[in-house]
Amino acid sequence: MKKSIADFLLVAALGGTLAAAVVLLPTPSTRKPAGVAERGEAVPSGSFAIRDVRVFDGEHTLERANVIVRDGRIAAVGADATIDAGLAVVDGGGRTLLPGLIDAHVHAWGEAQADALRFGVATGIDMHGDAARLPALKAQRESLQPASGADLWAAGSAVTAPGGHGTQYGLPVPTLAGADDARAFVDARVDEGADFIKLIVEDLGVYAGSPKWPTLNTQQVGEVIAASHARQRIAVVHVSAQDDALAAIGLGADGLAHVFVDAPASPDLVAAMKAADAFVIPTLSVTAASAGAGDGASLAADARLQPWLTPAQSASLNARFEALSRNPAWGENAFASVRALHAAGVTVLAGTDAGNPGTTHGASLHGELELLVRAGLSPAEALAAATALPARRFGIDDRGRIARGMRADLVLVDGDPLTDITATRAIAMLWKNGHAIPRDRTAAGDGAAAPAHAATRLSDFDGTTIDMASGGSWLDTSDQMMGGASEAGHRLVAGGAAGSPGALEIHGEIRAGFIEPWAGAMFFVDAAPMEPRDYSARSELVFHLQGDGREIRVMLFSGASAQAMPAMHTLPTTREWTEVRVPLSAFAGADPSRLRAIAFSAGNPPGAFRFRIDGVELR
Repeated sequence: MKKSIADFLLVAALGGTLAAAVVLLPTPSTRKPAGVAERGEAVPSGSFAIRDVRVFDGEHTLERANVIVRDGRIAAVGADATIDAGLAVVDGGGRTLLPGLIDAHVHAWGEAQADALRFGVATGIDMHGDAARLPALKAQRESLQPASGADLWAAGSAVTAPGGHGTQYGLPVPTLAGADDARAFVDARVDEGADFIKLIVEDLGVYAGSPKWPTLNTQQVGEVIAASHARQRIAVVHVSAQDDALAAIGLGADGLAHVFVDAPASPDLVAAMKAADAFVIPTLSVTAASAGAGDGASLAADARLQPWLTPAQSASLNARFEALSRNPAWGENAFASVRALHAAGVTVLAGTDAGNPGTTHGASLHGELELLVRAGLSPAEALAAATALPARRFGIDDRGRIARGMRADLVLVDGDPLTDITATRAIAMLWKNGHAIPRDRTAAGDGAAAPAHAATRLSDFDGTTIDMASGGSWLDTSDQMMGGASEAGHRLVAGGAAGSPGALEIHGEIRAGFIEPWAGAMFFVDAAPMEPRDYSARSELVFHLQGDGREIRVMLFSGASAQAMPAMHTLPTTREWTEVRVPLSAFAGADPSRLRAIAFSAGNPPGAFRFRIDGVELR
């Protein structure tokens, strides 16, 4: 349930939590990232030179320079840097060399590190996750050996209140109660290996219709920040309300993990952040994209990115936080805040909150750069926000720059991103620790799916048991799997559609207390849970539906990864049986060639629900 370790910006997507609830924790992949150059030249590793290339070194631009790499580190940079005889040489003409990119806000699990590196993101700042992996992450990033994925600096477990945001995803999370010793709590996080401290100040109060959650109080925030500084760790605070941001900065927070969305930045907040030399990681990739200003679908369709996206990444880019799309003002406020903060000289860092709907690791950082430029940064400033600046602010001293002695994490792109920021997407070559990262045009997958079942009808309800083409069974699913209180059940009932003998009744109660409550039933298309089958030859989902007037959501789980966000389609119910025919193309981002499961669920508003389905088919 790797989604459970993500720190969502706003609300957990219904589909994401369902996917997490039915999938066991995967282990990080050892598969090498896919990759490489279009010009066909051999890509050298370890020690080599790049000749006559435009260099953005993280801070400044050299229009023509040679870059020498020896044993995984930068040995020389400059127009007069000598290329020794026998050293392998890459032609940099018409290209730009960038430091390996840094995504300053991610939640990495499963294939995240390999996915990130395939798109030139060599380092991620993980904002909330499994503390047990911290020692291994440190060992990985200290090595100069060939790497299969991006390095991570991580907070481990974020600091949150009992029952607060960050606790709802199904894994044990240490929490800070009012009577607890904040210093001891921070000491425990640092002793686990936390590279920085992440605080969550979030009661969901800015989101109309969301129940308020417990959160840290002002005294706790101040004590945690002070304790973090005492252990030489910076303190980064998750907020979504401007008042909370102003209070956190006043208490000494080093930065904000998101830009707040309830209002544009006030002069007082701008002045406070400037005076405190605090930074902000806007994560426009989530906020703005979900509000309709530059969504992930455009990245999924970009010909410079699309060939290297896995189906799971494409599905995630095409997914959305449904709640966010209802208030475009949140995106407008976020853009206005970034403009005001940047204009005042506040440090802006590039971070995506990848792992959330509308994003994916690696590719989304290229979208974030474009959004930052739209918000007022120059292309050079946006590139600095994804290289030298996050390295400096998070105390990472061997990357983020192209300079003598630095680690040779390098991205060579065709064109000039200093005039067109989207040129970062035209990756020609990549190096991690000085070792070439090959790229090819076949995105990583998990093998071919088994053929679809011959019968078009997947499930029927006319006997004494539920017949399924897959040989599997229906399962109840609800937010109780993630700490919520909603209830779900299903049963065979007499009297189906068009006079058929029976139907499946799905019933329960949606209860407040979870960010995005759900309850319903689902089934797998294979007898083995979440194993894919190839339904690419089918064109529509057909079933009969009868209900109590509430909307339901139908979700298709598909793609190369069992952790991929499902594609969703919302339907009304009526008291009369209705035949529903939904084209598979209506499920944005779904991959029918790797269909895994189908779910039928109720959601908000709270209250009892009951609906029936009959004759589920894929035709």
